[in-house]
Amino acid sequence: MSNEILVVVEHDRGEVTETSYQAFGLARTLLSAGVGTSITAVVIGAEADALAAGIGSYGAGLSVLVHHAELTDYAPEAWGDVVAQLIASRAPAAVVATGTDRGNEVLAHAAAIADLPFAANVTDVSLADGLGLTRVRWGGSLLEQSRLHAPVYVLSGSAHTFTGEPSGDAAATTEVFEPTLDASAARTRVVDRVTLAAGITLTTAAVVVSGGRGVGSADGFAPLTELADLLGGAVGCSRVVTNNGWRPHSDQVGQTGKRIAPELYIACGISGAIQHWVGMMASKHVLAINTDNEANMVGKAEYAVIGDLHKILPAVSDEIRRRRASA
Repeated sequence: MSNEILVVVEHDRGEVTETSYQAFGLARTLLSAGVGTSITAVVIGAEADALAAGIGSYGAGLSVLVHHAELTDYAPEAWGDVVAQLIASRAPAAVVATGTDRGNEVLAHAAAIADLPFAANVTDVSLADGLGLTRVRWGGSLLEQSRLHAPVYVLSGSAHTFTGEPSGDAAATTEVFEPTLDASAARTRVVDRVTLAAGITLTTAAVVVSGGRGVGSADGFAPLTELADLLGGAVGCSRVVTNNGWRPHSDQVGQTGKRIAPELYIACGISGAIQHWVGMMASKHVLAINTDNEANMVGKAEYAVIGDLHKILPAVSDEIRRRRASA
């Protein structure tokens, strides 16, 4: 066993996302718990080699650059095979990734090939009688306490749980790994992309103004859109809104929609069912606007305004414009 923790760095053709480096937060938590003694980054695909330059600042002492002719774009089976080969050749203490769709998919493939258990969406770890885990289950409606016993721990950290911020300015050394891959390994591969939205999107916005049943209609989203525009944010909604055809499914926040982590989430006329809460519970601050002071969202929110959103939101927008005009 090398006693290192392998961190699979998620990227898209060399471009990182806001969750790409959060796996390093999980790796550092494992080190603090007594699992492993060093962190090694795994960067798959030659087009992502440039990422190695900044990897050291996240705690990695080494970056393994994986090169192969079949690794020209994201291919889950091929990526999983690569990670499994690294497990076999390096015998690490643990392998981690961020618990995104891609991160979980790659580790699931790798664990299956390596015949190892895989624990997804971990929120905390401890070392005692195996590896103690807390992880999100049932779409976020419960937290599971469990223990993992395995020669190599394969884990994904629940998105937006562990910090993805750099922890220093150290530089990482690099080495190249060339796996053995059959052409069939890349039979599932991203071959094209269609841009559905440019600029600020629901998953990248710092402010999200979201509406539920209480908005009343498709036209009722006008004041939400106005406020979101003023704040440089995006508009979201609950499942009932998409079911009623008021907004497209792409705007839905929740267990069956998007999971977001804005600085501010403004929940307008949203009751706060657990399925919706799962999608926005990583928000830094939550403001609820509702006529029902006993709504679940009001009870969970950091701030709440009890009243008619169709009166409150226009007043807030007017005040923002007034203050900007007098600034």
